[in-house]
Amino acid sequence: MHRILLLGGGGREHALASAIVNSPSCDQLFVAPGNAGTAAIARNVSISNTDFPAIDQFCKDQSIRQIIVGPELPLVEGIYDYFKESDIRVLGPSKKASQLEGSKDFANAFMAKYNIPTAASRSFTADQESEGLAYIKEHSLPIVLKADGLAAGKGVLIIDDHIAASTAFSEMLHGKFGKASETVVIEKFLSGIEFSVFILTDGKDYVLLPEAKDYKRIGEGDTGLNTGGMGSISPVPFFDDVLRQKVLDQIIEPTLTGIQQEGLDYKGFIFFGLILVDNEPYVIEYNCRMGDPETESVFPRIESDFLSLVDSVYNGTLDQQNIRISQDYCTTVFLVSGGYPEAYKKGLPMQIPSLTSQNQFVFHAGTRSTDSGEILTNGGRVIACTSRGQSMEDALALCYDSAAKIDFTGKFYRRDIGFDLK
Repeated sequence: MHRILLLGGGGREHALASAIVNSPSCDQLFVAPGNAGTAAIARNVSISNTDFPAIDQFCKDQSIRQIIVGPELPLVEGIYDYFKESDIRVLGPSKKASQLEGSKDFANAFMAKYNIPTAASRSFTADQESEGLAYIKEHSLPIVLKADGLAAGKGVLIIDDHIAASTAFSEMLHGKFGKASETVVIEKFLSGIEFSVFILTDGKDYVLLPEAKDYKRIGEGDTGLNTGGMGSISPVPFFDDVLRQKVLDQIIEPTLTGIQQEGLDYKGFIFFGLILVDNEPYVIEYNCRMGDPETESVFPRIESDFLSLVDSVYNGTLDQQNIRISQDYCTTVFLVSGGYPEAYKKGLPMQIPSLTSQNQFVFHAGTRSTDSGEILTNGGRVIACTSRGQSMEDALALCYDSAAKIDFTGKFYRRDIGFDLK
């Protein structure tokens, strides 16, 4: 039996927590810090995700031997390495391997070395600013600027003007995203349709999880500011057998070859952010954990025992796993606070009525519960309304039924999730 600590407090973690507690081998689940949704199925604990000594002590006090990491920051800061010599297992890559997400420059060099298709790019630091500005002046439009490090999903700019790109480039080098943009990557813009592919790996073998497509812009028709994600769809209709094989052969297999040849410790998820250009897949980015809001649509389709899959990562039997995936569609529509992704209010009372269908799920993200049991908003992205159906349209209809019934002041959601897949 497993006593488990799950790190994180968003919709991704509520979806992961639901899969964990549904495993027959789960004895008790703790979530740090969790939210009002995880509080209903697990025990929330107030520990910082990057306070490794406090996490260590809590695990010892509670006889926890498995940590599952939701967000990227503990991975990039080295939680795997901290516990490597202990008897506590961490599902996540080492600090060095986490640079696939933590450093765009590292990831681009890795992909170039192992012939993994991605956009052409160059990296510049502050002492190369004039060289970078000259490069921008000759660059085709639009121009993609990426902060090298973690910038909470805000470190990518796509600019259709040389002067504006030059200004943004200099601002990034001089602190716009703090340390994250001390190095700036300038990339060629790729035009196509984006999608996400996920694996669980022990660094050698892997199981392919359901794919998904997410919607990042606040406005309908993919307009307006970027967000943490306004919704997602799984499966992706255009991810057919031919494209799947291309992704396996050209991207996933070479990535694992590179991980092995570079001697990277990797036990966990790899999220491949991909774009389809003229029927060919290219990597936009690596993430070293599951995505959000994709997890909310991916995990309800996994019918296999999740903890058995996790165990196989450590005991060398991952290559023997035959993961079972539902053929149903699973869709997610996010409810966000008014004003998000800019200024918004927190602490707004919420009404979450009981839903009528067993195919409707509510995954909490930015929520908290009071001592009296009232649920309040506690973030910009508040609730993931997730549903399952035999078609994308059926699943989305249930999502929008949930979205209409859940109430808080200023509630906003996109009504066109999946618009480009119909």
